[in-house]
Parts: sequence; structure tokens; C-alpha cells
Amino acid sequence: MMQKPINPLDILLQLDWAEGDDLEFKSARGGLPKSLWETYSAMANSHGGVILLGVEDDGRVSGVVDAKKLRKTFWDTINNRGKVNLNLCAAADLAEAPHADGLILAIRVPQATRYQRPVFLGQNPLTGTYRRNDEGDYHCTEQEVGRMLSDRAEEPADSRILEGFGLDDLDLTSLHQYRQRLASHKPTHPWLSEDDRGLLLKLGGWRRDRESGLEGLTVAGLLMFGRDETLREGIPGYHVDYRERLSPDPAVRWSDRLTADGAWQPNLFQFYLRVAGRLIADLKLPFQLDADLFRKGETEVHEAIREALVNALIHADYNGQGGVVVEKFRDAFEFSNPGTLLVSFDQMLRGNVSECRNKSLQTMFMLIGAAEKAGSGVDKMRRGWASQHWRSPMLREQVQPDRVFWRLPMVSLIPEESRARLEGYFGKEFNRLSKDEVLALVTADVEANVDNARMRQICTLHAADVTRLLQGLVAKGALVQEGQGRWTRYRLAAPESSLHSDVDSEHKATDSEHKATDSEHKATDSEHKATDSEHKATDSGHNSDLLAIAAPARSQQRLSPGRMEQLLLELCHGRWLTRSQLAGLLDRHPDGLRQRFLNPMVAHGLLRLRYPDKPNRADQAYTASGLVKENAVSLTNDPDK
Repeated sequence: MMQKPINPLDILLQLDWAEGDDLEFKSARGGLPKSLWETYSAMANSHGGVILLGVEDDGRVSGVVDAKKLRKTFWDTINNRGKVNLNLCAAADLAEAPHADGLILAIRVPQATRYQRPVFLGQNPLTGTYRRNDEGDYHCTEQEVGRMLSDRAEEPADSRILEGFGLDDLDLTSLHQYRQRLASHKPTHPWLSEDDRGLLLKLGGWRRDRESGLEGLTVAGLLMFGRDETLREGIPGYHVDYRERLSPDPAVRWSDRLTADGAWQPNLFQFYLRVAGRLIADLKLPFQLDADLFRKGETEVHEAIREALVNALIHADYNGQGGVVVEKFRDAFEFSNPGTLLVSFDQMLRGNVSECRNKSLQTMFMLIGAAEKAGSGVDKMRRGWASQHWRSPMLREQVQPDRVFWRLPMVSLIPEESRARLEGYFGKEFNRLSKDEVLALVTADVEANVDNARMRQICTLHAADVTRLLQGLVAKGALVQEGQGRWTRYRLAAPESSLHSDVDSEHKATDSEHKATDSEHKATDSEHKATDSEHKATDSGHNSDLLAIAAPARSQQRLSPGRMEQLLLELCHGRWLTRSQLAGLLDRHPDGLRQRFLNPMVAHGLLRLRYPDKPNRADQAYTASGLVKENAVSLTNDPDK
């Protein structure tokens, strides 16, 4: 029988590793592949990932011949500073994964921190640095490497002195308004006694370099208080944009917009003052502004929105592309800024880690009560949304150009219409699911799909446990997996599908198999009349009977192909079962079961498809064709049969 591709999640879970942000197959028939190191650099400079050695590009396992030798070569190379500038891997990041078709050597590549990037090959970061995008590894441009080097520097990006710029390049009205806000929020603050230049110096908006003696306005000072024309001159890529998309008419691009148009000074302070009020204007929550526009009567939701706005402003890479964009929808808020996350995804979810690209800007907003340095911004956003039982804020990153997106949906965590729809799909078994399983299905329903990263933003499970949860729902027929690695997504199975624990649901009166209008029933009415009575007769004991047949597979992770084919024929004898139902009964992954057994058995006439004209239907089902079970042994030459 032709060898079928592996499901990489089987390997990851075997090692107790989670779905990585990325996954790469590499053949090792000729030893350690040279391209491995480009992938190592690319994964380290992105979000980490897993490399499976001994797997071909199409997913077929070819295995490694001498794992011990490969291990030694790997460690020798990664610790050679002439080959790779930094070793991020520990002993636990190399593991052997036995497979029926050969041994796989798995390498887990951690994500480099901001102070470790760039991870590069050879001696020159400008020529040896790689990253990952949707097409795989790519060679970084000098600008990308430069931004990595800037992020790793101890000196914050906004502390750079702008030669030739001074106080006359600022909008002094903005600076004086800021002083008033500071006085209102902290009336006894000692910096209030400073003159304009002194206040800027304390805030980080003005700086003197002790080594060079250079003194002048900093990037932070210009960003916070600059005039329109001087902002464009000093920071050419600077751009801020607020858009309201509140009209139900799709032809209306936005109902209100605020961007640099010459009518106001578009520095960060003025942008903040104008946008903060507009974001909260329509919230149907108790709120009352005090004299400095902040704390009086403020709810956790208002605080969360302010944190999201300031988060985008202080973490932006103002040398990047696209500028800061804030959008208000009828049911959500979106914030995006140029740049990358400076901490890993998991660190950010845990909170209490303050890594800011623009520390002087952070200080300026903190002093007027609009930000904190405790790394609690994400916690405040999540807490504010949880207070209204809304869906957790959603984070995603984009490359080429680098951007960070936050979406805060004002949608119930478990909308009643979604619950009702899912209960209609899956019947009484839906109410027997765990809380996290319900959240996964609701997310797939509300957001069109769900993945590991999104579930970790919603629940408190470890990444590997999230993978098991999602795979369990696939086995039960509730979700369908699409893609692998960073592209792994799960969507709801077709409404006709059923949860595994309710395998007899296909015998309900509403099942399409038994509907009078079903075209297959019309064509083969006599067959279904004959089998219908059998289904009714065995309905009450259906689960226990099928589980008893499948018991040998459930008790053994390794079963000979011939024995597995016999079990499939017994399970499908006189009944229709879907791939997900079979996978649940046999405790196997549905994709692997289809590729290795179901498709070949259909091709050899041992199984029949319920919908032969649409073999890839999500609710496709199988029944035994009536051929003798012993014929199953002809499908494979496996010596273990």
C-alpha cells in the first residue's frame, strides 16, 4: 500500500509538545540538511517552531538512519560561532519520535528574545539573518535587521536626539495642556516647577548625551508635542489615523475620521485627547469625566479601551510602515501599530512583564494616568472585557510589513444565538461538553474558526492541553482540522456531523440518511427499509456494541494494519459511520485513519461511500461492502500483520 503523509500533531502530542507557531519537514537521508540552519535562524527570529527530521516535503516519513550521529552533528554546528551566532536549544529541545515508517528526530526551536535577535548564520547579521512568512524562510533586508538591532539596544528607540530640532519645533499649546493635565492628576508633583525645557528634560523629551555633548529634542518629545510639519520632517513615516465605521451601509467607508489634515496638530498627545473621548462616546455604561478626563466613575471597560489606545501608541515602531490606526465598529474596537511584539506570545498572556519600545512615551502617558509600567495593560484589557462577559481581546501579528493588531469585540463570550445553533447541530451531547470545549466550539462558530493561539487568549489551558482539547473535538466529529503548523485552524464540522459520544445520533429521525427526501434513499429505498429496522433494533445498545468491537484498538497505540482493517469492517458492517465517529471509536486521528485505511479500503471495494460523487464531504460516511473480511489483508505488506 502506498505510504500516506503523517499528521504532525500526532508527533507533537507524542512528545507532549503543542502546535507550534511554525512547522517544517526536512529529509535526513543524506545527513543533516544544510537548509536546517536557515530554518533555525528564521524560526528563532519569528515565533519559534518545530523541525521534523526524517519527513519528506509531502509529509511521508522516510526516517533518520543514524540518530546519534545526527544529534552530534547538530550540537557541534549550533555551538560553532563561525556557523551560528547563538544556540537557543537545550537538551530537551531534541527528541526522538518513533513512527511505523521510520524514526523521526524532532527539534524544537525557541523564540529569541528581543535582546537575542537577530539570530544569524556566519559572521554578518546583514547577510545571514532569516525570518518566516507565509511562504517559508526568507532573507531579511538590511532595514529589518536594523530594526532588530534597534530593539535589542538598551537605549530606547524614542530617546534618540534629533539634531537640529529644538523647542520652536514643538506645539507649545500641547505642552502646556499636558502640564495642566499633570497638575490636575498629580497636583504636588515636583516637575511642575520646571520651565518648559526642564519639564521636557524630566519627561525624556529633551536629552543631553554625556559622551558626545550633543543636546536637543528627542524622538519622544517630537512625537508627543511636535507640530505637523516638523513631525513629517523629523519622523517621515509618522502617521496616526482614527476611523469610525458605524454605518450599516457597506458602501459607507467610515462615518467619521480623524487624521492629519492641517486642521489640528497631529502629535500623539492631541491624537490621544481627541480619540479617547470618541472611543467611549457611545458605550452604554455608566461614565462621567472628571476635570482631567480620566478617573471619575470610570468602569473597567473604559480603562481597557484607554489601555489599548495607549498600548498602540507607546509600542509602535515609528520607523515602520502604516502608522498607528484606530478603528471603531458597532461591535468592536481595533488598534494596530507598526512593529513586532517585544515579548513572546505566552509572556504577554501571563502579564507582569514590561517591555516597551518607547519608554519616554510610556513615562509621559503614565504621569497623566493613562498608562502603567507594570506590564498590566493586557491584563486590564482582558479584565475589562471579562467584566461584561465579552469575548476576550484578540491579538495577531503580521510580517512584511511588521504590524501588531488588537481587536476588542463587544460580543458575548457565549452568545445565546450561537449556543442555540450549536445545540441544534449537536443535540443533547452539546450540554455534556466541558466549559473549555464549549468555548472552543462557540469561538469556531462566532469567529469562523479557532486555533491554539486564540484558545490560549480565551482560557487558561497550557498550549499542549489546548491541542489535545481541539483534537478531541475533531475525534468527536465536532470540529474539522485544516492546515498544519502555523496554519492549523479548526472549523465547525458540517451540521450533519455528530459528536462521537452520541454516535447513534445518525439514527435519529432528523438524520439525512432517514429523510424521505434524501436522494440516496429514493434510489435505494429497499436497502434502507431493510437496514432501518436493524438500526432501530440495535439503537439502544449501539454505543456499547461499537465500543466493544473497537476495544482492541483503544487499548493499543500500535495495531497491525490487517487487524485495524478487520476492525473497520466489523464496525461498518450493516451501518454507516463517519470518519470522525470511527476515529473516536478507535482512538485514532481522523485524517490519519482516512489516509492510511479508509481511502485504500474504498479503492479496493471493501468499503462503500455514502456520497460517492462527493468523496471529500465533511460528513462522508462508510459502510462495509459485503466482501469477505479476510480480503483486507491484501491491502498492505506490513510484516506485523
